[in-house]
Amino acid sequence: MEETTYIRPTFAKLPSDKQERIMDAAIEEFARWGYEKASINRMVGRLGIAKGSIFQYFGSKRNLYFYVFDHAVVLVKRSLKQVKAHSEGEDFFVRLAKSLQAGIHFIRRHPRIYQVYLKMLFQEDFPFRTDLLKMIRLFSIDYLRPLVEEGMGRGELRQDLDPELAAFFLDAMLDRFLQAYCVAYMDSGVGLFQASDENVQGRIRDCIAILRHGMASGGLSHWLS
Repeated sequence: MEETTYIRPTFAKLPSDKQERIMDAAIEEFARWGYEKASINRMVGRLGIAKGSIFQYFGSKRNLYFYVFDHAVVLVKRSLKQVKAHSEGEDFFVRLAKSLQAGIHFIRRHPRIYQVYLKMLFQEDFPFRTDLLKMIRLFSIDYLRPLVEEGMGRGELRQDLDPELAAFFLDAMLDRFLQAYCVAYMDSGVGLFQASDENVQGRIRDCIAILRHGMASGGLSHWLS
């Protein structure tokens, strides 16, 4: 596992399999209970280690949470880096569709990590929540803005677009799409919640078609006239 400022040398010296067990227990605890209700006692009970060990390794529950957060960010960045590299030179809308597909695949591979995010987003408040959510949104914008700018440069998108605002809009759409796949009340009847791969792909195509062609009757030129 990658070393961060949130761990102490005692944790870095542990065998990798023990580090992974502790990380797994922490993800499970935060995914199920969120930050405030997470219990170090429950964690160490599952791990079969002394409670003091967690504080020797991380110093505080806060540092442990940040360690889990950093781990999640590394996984997400790795996934999106692969999407960006493998789709380089493709049409903007194809790249956007692949980004959505990567998000669904990430959730399927790492459901508990996504639950940590949902708990933070919807179900609780804690002192550093705002800063972490801001980091997530800025990271997403930093991924999407270059895609927009490259699409504009290739003539696939309107030249009068504000790349920052376009990235903001796309971030909102992608985030809600992924939420609807995992949270029943966010689905709003579009059939995304726990949908099959076939239905997910169909909805991705539908969303991309709306973005590609717009919603105004008569097309954009008619709306602007």
